[in-house]
Amino acid sequence: MSGAGSPAIDVDGTGLEVVIVAGRWHDVITDGLIAGATRVLEASGATFSLVRVPGSFELPVASKVALENGADAVVALGVIIRGGTPHFEYVSAAATDGLTRVALDTGKPVGFGVLTLDDEQQGLDRAGLPGSKEDKGEEAATAALATALVLKALRER
Repeated sequence: MSGAGSPAIDVDGTGLEVVIVAGRWHDVITDGLIAGATRVLEASGATFSLVRVPGSFELPVASKVALENGADAVVALGVIIRGGTPHFEYVSAAATDGLTRVALDTGKPVGFGVLTLDDEQQGLDRAGLPGSKEDKGEEAATAALATALVLKALRER
């Protein structure tokens, strides 16, 4: 698993406003990702809300609006499972490139929790569900919070 070697980060999110933006595809996996992100945000003391969008393609635009309207960070969660057509590559690239652009254009962090998978089992293994090997929702929320604090410190210098 790619999570091996990940850092242990304890973040105090007090005073931060975070929006979880999550796609609606593959409910079991996505709900697991949301639960992991929610646990981290609650434990950190951050204020947060959840917004659902149709799919991963819509994550960038909703994330941009959330950040432009006062959120300090976004946690973007989605699931894209490879099929038999090039659709997987198009949606994966659009979500990844779009979320990167949102972070750079707004100067605010986007925790990247978009799973690009060959099959459903890979998602179940990464969704933070009972029996999962990883919790990518938790990782994305932690990254968003930690980066928001780094950016705040840099701006206060």
